[in-house]
Amino acid sequence: MKNPKQHNASLVSVEKRHNYWLYASYLSLILSSLITWLWPVHNVFNQWLTMIHSVTGILFVAILVIFTLTHFKRTLGMRRAGSMLSGVLLIALFGYLSYSGLRIIWVGRLESEAHLLSHHMIVACGSVVILIVHGLTHIYYLQKKNRGLAKTSASGEKKSSASHPQERTDYFPSLPNKLKTLPIIASLYTVGLSLALTFVYSATYQNSPTGTAAVADYQYYDHSKHPFRPSQTETEASAFIQPAFIAGSETCADCHGQIAKQWYSSMHKQAASDPAYVTNISLLADNKGMVATRYCEGCHAPVALLTGQLSEGGTHGGIADTSAFNEGISCLSCHNISKAVHLKGVASYQYSPHQPYLFYASQNNILKSLHHFLLRIKPQQHKRDMSRDVLQSSEHCATCHVQFMDRGMNNWGWVKMQDEYTAWLQSPFSKQSHHSFAEQTFTRCHDCHMPLVNSKDPSANQSGQVRAHHFPGANTMMPTLNGDIDQLRATVKFLQSNKMRVSIEPPHRQDATQSTQHIDESLRAQTETPAYFYLNETTKIRVVVTNSGVGHNFPGGTVDINQAWLEFVVSDASGALIYHSGFLQDDLQVDPEAYFYRSQPIDRFGNQIWQHDLFNRVGETYKNVIAAGESDIVSYNFSVPAWAQSPITMTAVLKYRKFNQRYAKWALKEKYQELPIVDIARHSLLVPVREQAPVIK
Repeated sequence: MKNPKQHNASLVSVEKRHNYWLYASYLSLILSSLITWLWPVHNVFNQWLTMIHSVTGILFVAILVIFTLTHFKRTLGMRRAGSMLSGVLLIALFGYLSYSGLRIIWVGRLESEAHLLSHHMIVACGSVVILIVHGLTHIYYLQKKNRGLAKTSASGEKKSSASHPQERTDYFPSLPNKLKTLPIIASLYTVGLSLALTFVYSATYQNSPTGTAAVADYQYYDHSKHPFRPSQTETEASAFIQPAFIAGSETCADCHGQIAKQWYSSMHKQAASDPAYVTNISLLADNKGMVATRYCEGCHAPVALLTGQLSEGGTHGGIADTSAFNEGISCLSCHNISKAVHLKGVASYQYSPHQPYLFYASQNNILKSLHHFLLRIKPQQHKRDMSRDVLQSSEHCATCHVQFMDRGMNNWGWVKMQDEYTAWLQSPFSKQSHHSFAEQTFTRCHDCHMPLVNSKDPSANQSGQVRAHHFPGANTMMPTLNGDIDQLRATVKFLQSNKMRVSIEPPHRQDATQSTQHIDESLRAQTETPAYFYLNETTKIRVVVTNSGVGHNFPGGTVDINQAWLEFVVSDASGALIYHSGFLQDDLQVDPEAYFYRSQPIDRFGNQIWQHDLFNRVGETYKNVIAAGESDIVSYNFSVPAWAQSPITMTAVLKYRKFNQRYAKWALKEKYQELPIVDIARHSLLVPVREQAPVIK
């Protein structure tokens, strides 16, 4: 059995064998942290440095566990309160450092755990301070012990202190012998290795976001030397974008799976693959040429526009199995927008590619994993690129949800068309209209069409929520064709969310009576006269339709092909029909005499444009929409037949169908199926029927 001194010497020997690497890794972690903190630049060197910091952190944790067990065995019986207290505190700090560091390495830097890195850095600084304090307490206690040994030696009670050299001079017996080489090794490992990897990577892996057009002999629009006209899109120096910096949304889905799933069902993702759009973009290409398709593709298929596909010999977004067709409005199409160039629309955005991380767009699974790992643990640049200020504003949406046509397209002149942004700006929701000018709180496009939902996504906020990316709106056609029940339900729920209201005004009468007994008018308690009908009379009823919650005009979007109308039904107590407006005919066309909310555009010859061939549009003969916060009053006249049984029921329903029947059959072709009709709002009113008393002379 070993004596205590031999056992202690054995433990010291074990510590010395491991602690060289413990102190070396600790110095490396401090050095790499200082460099990235003092020089927070997103470059190749700093990314390799972060990678090395992570690997070194794992090594440090493994060695720390061994050191802690050995060190506590050796020092547990020592009566040094200061050393023990600082040592326990130091181990606690190292424990939290290890936990927080491993947590970041394992799950990444989540938005919901944004505090973790701050705590990690603060505790790291604290550990350095406590480590110094721990060392000073050792020196203090050992010097105190050595002074006691010297005194006893001088009095002759014990041997001279010269016979106890270890007790006098070896304050830190477990420190490595080659202590002076630690800073050199740590620096070479940390900085030298990072520089070497940077040199090799830069020499072998080039990944520029810009390049040349995908089509040789790229053509320009209307004598313009701008590569994207008639789209209003801009890039730095009018450069074309490499496909990897605009497409590849499946890469985003690797980390943002839940958001990607929502996006897959959205109309943004299907902006180019929508069969109606395919029909219209093909019509435009056939009539005006491939160059003219840039007018639509800047919003519907930015991948095709920005990569330089939209020239003779290229493919537009309506061509199946192309990247532009499959991506539609890709993740990067929105998140790489840096500003709104102007608010006239037609894709009027500045596209600024993000700064890539190591091995960006690599198809190698190992390199792709390294890229994703680095992005998770060092997401600062990713957040700066993907969460630019413009994304938080309605101006971002205005770049595509505003539209005009110029002479180059319609051979006529400048024509204003869809404009959801101006309608929102003039609404009570923007707080910039006459309703309530310049208030700080307002409702943006995002607040309705991208509501906050619970999510475990890495970008979820402190409350565990993200902005929904299924973009509920008014397109019930695409989820119907796709059999996407969840998206269809979400769209119907959105349409029926009490943003539009219908109210039937009761038929109050000037000659209304409650009884045949004469009562002085001044004694009547009620201020409203009773509502009723007389048999055989012709009456006029008013229906009020109110846009109380839509942030822009109702209906919005493609008002010329969308179909919104009022159905008004009058029946008696037996269910017999008295009057009906807005019914569906046998061919599923809506009653042509119904009251519609729509527009009727025309071409230069005065003919109606019903195929949505906007390049022929020069104006419109009719437009009926309801502005946000306003109401529309519709009047109906009908006769109450002598056979009607009391009471009479009147029902008004605001109905919506994505496409009118004529356009739907033409545009969808073989994919056509009956489109759902949504009852957005309704109101019913029961009115009693009376026989009119004969006039008594």
